[in-house]
Amino acid sequence: MSTDASNSGDETVEAPDDSAPTSRFTLPSAYTILFGLIVIMALATWIIPAGRYALDEAGSPIPGSYQEVDSSPQRIIIDSLEAPINGLYGIEDPATGNVDVFNSGSLFGAIDVALFILVIGGFIAITMKTGAIQAGIALLVRRLHGHERLMIPILMTVFAIGGTTFGMAEESLAFYVLVITVMIAAGYDAMVGALVILLGAGIGVMGSTVNPLPPGSPPVSPTWV
Repeated sequence: MSTDASNSGDETVEAPDDSAPTSRFTLPSAYTILFGLIVIMALATWIIPAGRYALDEAGSPIPGSYQEVDSSPQRIIIDSLEAPINGLYGIEDPATGNVDVFNSGSLFGAIDVALFILVIGGFIAITMKTGAIQAGIALLVRRLHGHERLMIPILMTVFAIGGTTFGMAEESLAFYVLVITVMIAAGYDAMVGALVILLGAGIGVMGSTVNPLPPGSPPVSPTWV
C-alpha cells in the first residue's frame, strides 16, 4: 500500500495580510519644526505678559527689579515669516531696540556665523567626496596605532587655539562630523568626539587671550544705514 509522503508532510502557510493598516506618520523636517516653534513664540506674545529687568553697568539683570511693561503682540503670519530673515540679517534700531531688515543701526543677525559654517561644511563635503578626508583619517589612525589617546589632547588644543584667538564656538559645528569619525575609527564612541570639540573650543573661549569677544562682552557689529 503506497502513501503520498509529499502531501502528508505539507503544512499550510498563511499569506501575510496586506490589508492591515500601517502607520504613515513621519517625523517633520528640521525646518518644519523650527518654523512651528517660531509660530508658537509669536502666539505666546498674545498670552504671556511682557516684562523686563533693570540692568547694571555690565548689562546683567538686577535681581528683584522685574516689572511688567506694555505688551507688543507680534503679527502671527508676517512676523513669523520675517523671523528667519531678521535672525540672519536683522538690523537693530539703537533708539527702540527693534530688529528689522529695514532699520538703520547695528547688524543684529548671525549671517556671519551662518556663512562661516556653510563654507566650512561645503569644504568638508567636497573633500569627503574626493576621499581625501577618509585617507587622512586612515593615515592618522595608522600613525597613532597604540597611542590613539594622544589625538584627544592634540585636537582639543587645536580647537582651544581657535577659541582663544577669535572666539571659535558655533563655528566649530561643521567639524563635528569629521572629528567624530576620527574618534570612532580610533576605537572611541561619538560622545568622545563631540566633547573634544565642545570642551576644547569652550576652554579656549573662556581663556580668551587675544579673542576680541571674550565671554560677557557685547558683539561687535558693523553699522548699516
